[in-house]
Amino acid sequence: MAKVKKILVSQPRPATSKSPYFDIEKTYGVKCVFRPFFKVEGVTAKDFRQQRINLLDYTAVIFTSRHSIDNYFTLAKEMRVTIPETMKYFCPIETIALYIQKYVQYRKRRVFFGTTGKVDDLIPVVAKHKGEKFLVPLSSVHNGDITTLLDKCGVSHRECTMYSTVSNDFSPEEKENFNYDMLLFFSPTGVKALKKNFPDFEQGDIRIGAFGNATAKTVTQEGWRLDFSAPSKQHPSMTSALAAYLKALHSV
Repeated sequence: MAKVKKILVSQPRPATSKSPYFDIEKTYGVKCVFRPFFKVEGVTAKDFRQQRINLLDYTAVIFTSRHSIDNYFTLAKEMRVTIPETMKYFCPIETIALYIQKYVQYRKRRVFFGTTGKVDDLIPVVAKHKGEKFLVPLSSVHNGDITTLLDKCGVSHRECTMYSTVSNDFSPEEKENFNYDMLLFFSPTGVKALKKNFPDFEQGDIRIGAFGNATAKTVTQEGWRLDFSAPSKQHPSMTSALAAYLKALHSV
């Protein structure tokens, strides 16, 4: 296989120049192109109220992504709900937990997170707080894994829909200039968006990296080769896994 030179990252461009992606560009001489494969649309306050959920009935929130954080606090603002300072927040990994400070003051006694990025590994942390009532904001498209895990954990919880994901279709020009050596996916929705935009996509020498078990599974279900994935104990983030893969590839 040829060397990797151009990588399509199916996420928005990082807001800060300190992103590990830019370090990877310099270290391995690659170019990262940031292009989300789907758009996130939050539910309206009117639609959310139809779920008959009162945000203040819950004492803790489990955020599985930055999207869930954004839409939780956006809805609270729209509905004029003041989130109490005693609210506890749980996230699968620290990078998501740190994002909470965009909306509230970050206090370690109120923010808890796992170490691998997997929801399974967050459950033991949640289990230590069985006295809390947990709310879990999710996308309109999700599996029931987290519900099953929380049921087994024995905590009081309620899942709710706060946002939906829709394909961010490629323009004719983008389709014509689709010439990448690697594609990075972060959700099953992103994988399906590629299939929707390029129904005749043939992988060939194009490498594919996936973040999350469900994303990796969707890649293989489409009949494509999965070259590497994250998170893992060695590589809790996509950038860590990407750097390790490029290091091994460039040493050949």
